[in-house]
Amino acid sequence: MAARPLVARQPNERLQALIQEAGCSNAGLARRVNMCGAEQGLDLRYDKTSVARWLRGQQPRGRAPAVIAEALGRKLGRGVSVEEIGMSGGSNLATGVGLQFSVTVPGAIEQVSELWRSDVGRRDFLSGSTVAASALVEPSRDWLISAPDGQVARSAGARVGASDVAAVRAMTEALVTLDHQYGSGHVRPVLVHYLNSVVSGLLSGSYRESVGRDLFAAVSRLTELAGYMAVDTGQPGLAQRYYIQALRLAQAAGDRGYGGYVLAASMSHLAAQLGNPREISQLARAAQEGARGRVTPRAEAMFHAAEARGHALLGDRSAAESGIAKALDAMERTQGVDGDDPVWIAHFDHSYLADELAHCHRDLGQWAAAARTAQESLAGHPASRARRRAIGLVLLATAQLEQRQLEQSCDTALHAVELLAGLRSQRGAEYLEDFKERLAPYRDEPVVRDFGARAELRAA
Repeated sequence: MAARPLVARQPNERLQALIQEAGCSNAGLARRVNMCGAEQGLDLRYDKTSVARWLRGQQPRGRAPAVIAEALGRKLGRGVSVEEIGMSGGSNLATGVGLQFSVTVPGAIEQVSELWRSDVGRRDFLSGSTVAASALVEPSRDWLISAPDGQVARSAGARVGASDVAAVRAMTEALVTLDHQYGSGHVRPVLVHYLNSVVSGLLSGSYRESVGRDLFAAVSRLTELAGYMAVDTGQPGLAQRYYIQALRLAQAAGDRGYGGYVLAASMSHLAAQLGNPREISQLARAAQEGARGRVTPRAEAMFHAAEARGHALLGDRSAAESGIAKALDAMERTQGVDGDDPVWIAHFDHSYLADELAHCHRDLGQWAAAARTAQESLAGHPASRARRRAIGLVLLATAQLEQRQLEQSCDTALHAVELLAGLRSQRGAEYLEDFKERLAPYRDEPVVRDFGARAELRAA
């Protein structure tokens, strides 16, 4: 590859120090870089002269800086960033942060750590990025066909133990509770800084195999939560990156069930929000196939409900109703086996399933069924699930409106407005905006004018 100079054309002392730390010769590093590149489909032909040029201040183009960092990281037994080797990623590398399903565990650590650093640094390419459907589906394919990671144990860095993993899990539960009650606008900055300042250090520490697997599982769940919060703050492009990395971390944990959850509960819902119904079903089916025999009936219910939503958005009533029936059947099989559920699916009760089904019925135009399932959902969601209740109220109000129950619909929507006033949730605001657009044809009705005035006062 052609090379370009660093801005200052000064010797790359950072790279020199890392080469010395790794105990590599120039020729040895070139050989390792070529091997790493080959694993990623790159035909790299560097030699000791190439490394000498890098040390004088030049850097290769494209993805090569990341490959060099990964090669050194493997030799050192820890994650190494592009910045640590004294190189810049360039625009092509920067915009790809978090979008790769890394081949190796060290590469996965580097990918997710770079994503956290970029997010904390408020990099423009993250906040302004859009979602490509292929960027959601391709990682699911990689997840399906990838062999399990042989080992994740590390021997370099500060010692990480079971108590550190427990702390990550406890922080996750605390942030979930706050997010449900106040919305992601209040909570996401705290989570991202915690990932970048604390969790990145844990991943780069030393841990035995069992602790490492547990650590990757805990960090995967926290990373997925950060993705959900990105959705709730109106940043779907950023959410996509977090979800891909959560999927890769679940693979490192050896947890196929949670990998399926990331596909069906996270990526497919993102595709739904963006209006990509075919991808919703594809991701949900990938979850079912990849986690077959490794999940409880409760998770199966969620996977089938996710697929049903895709079919409903496509207007395929038969396929959607088949998915709904499978979801209900799976949920029936949860009776008496609650203790078998992992923590990441334990929350998915009849109320959450009813919420999923209400969305399906809404998208199929089955308004009486949508109202019924929305009411079932609301009956089971406690006050602490404020955002979920707000969205459920808007769903119910929409179903009532489509059945020409104008006064009842406006009254229901006002309750949603009250809840949303105490939340910082872009997702909730979008649901309410959709309802108001549906209400527009009735704008001259006294009850609608009264709703508009009262909603403005309550939201203030």
